[in-house]
Amino acid sequence: MSGAFLVALYLFTLAVFLGLDVIRKVPPTLHGTLAIGMGAVAALVVAVALPAASASTSRMTQLCSYVAVVVATAGVVAGLLRAHRSVRGGHRR
Repeated sequence: MSGAFLVALYLFTLAVFLGLDVIRKVPPTLHGTLAIGMGAVAALVVAVALPAASASTSRMTQLCSYVAVVVATAGVVAGLLRAHRSVRGGHRR
């Protein structure tokens, strides 16, 4: 493994644990707001990953960009569904 890959893996692992810690400390009353905000962040990921996938010649970068687009698209859809549900009143009928 190269040094750059190990640094990237270390940063990713650190980001996962930091993200989990932040989410655990959010009060339940703000979970909906957090989900809606994460949907907006996921939209930014899609906007950045699509050009990265098309501009890259590396197979690994293209694969990572594709995975980022798929996961972020799911985040965008979940954020929009959550926002729609909160506007409706939070109850399914």
